[in-house]
Amino acid sequence: MVDPQITLVPASTRRAGLRGRLGLLGEAESQLEVLKAQTMAEMARRHDTAGAKKMARDVLRSSPSKAHHDVKAAERLAGLAATSEALASGEVPADHARLIARASSEGPIDERELVEAAKTQTYDELAKTVKRQQHELSGDDGQSIHDRRKQKRSARLFQSGDTGMYVLNAEFDPITGNRIAGALADKERELWRAEDPKRRRTHQQRAADALAELILHPENGRVAGVALVLVADYDASRRELVNARISNGTPLPAGELVKLACEADIFPAVSNARTQDLWLGRRRRCASDAQRIALMVRDKACVGCGADANRSFSHHIEHWKNGGKTDYPNLVTVCNDCHSDIHDRHYQVEHDRLTGMHSIVPPPEAFPDTGTDTWQPRHINSVLLN
Repeated sequence: MVDPQITLVPASTRRAGLRGRLGLLGEAESQLEVLKAQTMAEMARRHDTAGAKKMARDVLRSSPSKAHHDVKAAERLAGLAATSEALASGEVPADHARLIARASSEGPIDERELVEAAKTQTYDELAKTVKRQQHELSGDDGQSIHDRRKQKRSARLFQSGDTGMYVLNAEFDPITGNRIAGALADKERELWRAEDPKRRRTHQQRAADALAELILHPENGRVAGVALVLVADYDASRRELVNARISNGTPLPAGELVKLACEADIFPAVSNARTQDLWLGRRRRCASDAQRIALMVRDKACVGCGADANRSFSHHIEHWKNGGKTDYPNLVTVCNDCHSDIHDRHYQVEHDRLTGMHSIVPPPEAFPDTGTDTWQPRHINSVLLN
């Protein structure tokens, strides 16, 4: 094993302030991660994978699942020189490196291209880059990747020894998972509408109740709503649909698109939706199904954190209480937490005119080390401040 060249920054040269300290912690975490991975990989090489897992459990007092995860990740990372180097230098965060390593175990990748992307992209952006590259390099329009993901499906229900609560863990391929998420989101909205506004459940409680009702009381049926949004480009020269994908951007093999197009509960989303009324003005406050489809295609996910669009809300950029209209350009997809950030913590929705994409940004210098800020969020009606 070649020892990595790691030099932790001494306390005397630490950058001042919480932001600088957090940056240093991130760099140190990356350096320690590669050292840990190289050590575990060497243990697995000298003995075997089972021995390395046992060592991790004994020395680090890890759970069996954590030890298994760490050793497998270490073995994958051992064969990725560029990723390990970028991780050791602090240029790539640990989670980004694990994402690249996992992708390398699923099929061919262009490691250097992904490492360069990992240096500037957020985790969610990198995940999309990885999916796109895997699809392009698969050699079979991504069918093998889709089939492999279907094979890896799993579900486990167990009772926690700590809390006595039952825990459900499950993994599904992107198509199945997207449809389940849609059904669950529809049921959550149904429960929300039936609640007493003064005694609302938390978002997590409502999600749990929605899942329980779908499983235990299927006779209640599911609410009519958006089941699955598929997007494809039309190649006029070839007269066929190409670049098929789920609304969140996950590439879809052409064969799967053909199968899904035959199902009755698939809603086609087209780029030129002149026949749909996407400008509702003040006629209604909640977005229509047509607007939700259009927003899912445009935003793909929560514009703040990348959470599943099925589990998100349609937020008025110019707030409804301030006269904002339920028009497509004035709506944006946000999850529950990001919605709270906007309404309670003065985060702002910004629109990039060049890309057409929206994002959520915190108030200027959300955690200042010194001084105060007199900035006021622009969505607050000044009359209400007096």
